[in-house]
Amino acid sequence: MAAVDLTTHPGHLARRLQQAHYLLWSTMVSEEITSPQFAVLNTLMAEPGLDQRTVGERVGLDRSTVAEVISRLGRRGLLDKVRDPGDGRRFLLRLTDEGSRVHRKLTVRTARMNEVFLAPLSTAERGVFFDLLRRVSDAAEGLRNPGAPVPPADGTGTGPGPGSGSAETGQVPAPAPRGA
Repeated sequence: MAAVDLTTHPGHLARRLQQAHYLLWSTMVSEEITSPQFAVLNTLMAEPGLDQRTVGERVGLDRSTVAEVISRLGRRGLLDKVRDPGDGRRFLLRLTDEGSRVHRKLTVRTARMNEVFLAPLSTAERGVFFDLLRRVSDAAEGLRNPGAPVPPADGTGTGPGPGSGSAETGQVPAPAPRGA
């Protein structure tokens, strides 16, 4: 059997894209705070007081990964957990003052990183690129969560949540696991 052209394999290209993102993130944004950690900070900046499960849904992290991310951010003093007065089994999450400061600093850095990352694309191409990434990401989310509603094929998305572009200042959320 002949070798295949890996540039026609989305997984291969996604892995290369993630490697480039990881390199840019660690050199331009932060060596201490990971992209998934920033996504959690960003979500809590936008919606203070969410519970852990909802934060995980918003940024597309599974339960164990979001638990570890929240634990690390808590140990760094970037977020507080407060027992939900309406349901004593749940904790609500809020950024500390330091968490808000770190978020502001990293937001500026992520914007710079995204400009470098997307430099090969024109403004129009960036719009198409994000639309296509969101559509594929949203469809892939259905594979991970078979009971979840499938977003429309027209690229309108599903509102806030995985694939909506809410995680990194309007950009596509980065995959989680590496260095949660």
